[in-house]
Amino acid sequence: MEYSPPPLFKQGPSALARLVFFVVLALALLISDARFKTLEIVRGVLGAGLYPLQRAALVPRDVFMGAADLAVTSATLRSENDKLRTKDLQLSQQANTAAELAAENAHLRALLQLSQRSATESLPAEIQYDTRDPFTQKVVIGRGAQQGIQNGSPVVNEDGVIGQVTRVFPLQAEVTLLTDKDQAVPVQIVRTGLRSVIYGTPKGDTLDLRFVPISADVQTGDELVTSGLDGTYPPGLPVAKVVRVDKQADTAFARVICLPIAPVRGARQLLVLHYLNNVPPRPAEEPDAATVAKDAKAKKGNKPADSKAAADKSAAAAKPGEKPAADKPAPARSSEKTPAKPTAAEKKSATEKKPAADRNAKPQATPGAQP
Repeated sequence: MEYSPPPLFKQGPSALARLVFFVVLALALLISDARFKTLEIVRGVLGAGLYPLQRAALVPRDVFMGAADLAVTSATLRSENDKLRTKDLQLSQQANTAAELAAENAHLRALLQLSQRSATESLPAEIQYDTRDPFTQKVVIGRGAQQGIQNGSPVVNEDGVIGQVTRVFPLQAEVTLLTDKDQAVPVQIVRTGLRSVIYGTPKGDTLDLRFVPISADVQTGDELVTSGLDGTYPPGLPVAKVVRVDKQADTAFARVICLPIAPVRGARQLLVLHYLNNVPPRPAEEPDAATVAKDAKAKKGNKPADSKAAADKSAAAAKPGEKPAADKPAPARSSEKTPAKPTAAEKKSATEKKPAADRNAKPQATPGAQP
């Protein structure tokens, strides 16, 4: 009797053999796709074929999310519209006040005969992406040298200072943010007028107000604006607000921690300013009395060497066969006669003749003596 199953229920290869076959096939497909990208075309065809099914499956979710977004969006738009109306009223009042102050400022400057300090132009820009260096606070904007962006221009938004342009490309520009550790901005406290310099920190979340004496009047909540003394940033731009002041007796300066007013990392649309400073340049410093005396002494010490060099130059310029003017003896004055020194032969002949002259000489009569 035969106990084999009928042909309808034949199972074929064993389960272990099929498992080994499919495992080897899967490994081969994974290796070939990872190494040689053999399944890219198959994957693209399957994705294009299954896309309509995916969209059809997502239709209920899209309808539900669209209805929820519509309700939320309408409520959000109403609240934002009310906020914008209130802000519009405040800005209109501030604009009227600013116009009055500008007219008064122009009148006072004309009365005091003062010139305008600055002329600021702005160019809108948008942030495209962050830089690749994770240790710096820099972004790239979609404006470059062809649009008039200049290196060193300040970058702001509606809240305050964002950073400064540090590199300019033909169609893009790199902006170093205010919180970068290498960024420094001259500022002053609005309440007291104290001037200092604010720096970024390595973490990039706070700002450090340096060179503030312990005796300075700095309080939590003080607002810092640009001082405009560097000629780069226009004066009066909001920069930061003081959040902590640490004063220690063993240091000469206080540690002042600040937070930027403008959302440095959350800003998207920016303004690049072209600040033209009309203040005349700093005059050249005059040398002090000690430097002048030192230079005069050095010049006086070099005078003999200069006269010797001039004498050598005149000797070299003399014609051949002629003595230089410095070697020619000076003519004797007519009123002075310098006797010539006798030679050795003349001295000898004078000595030999002297005894004979003494013998032939007659004795002179002495007064009162008998002849």
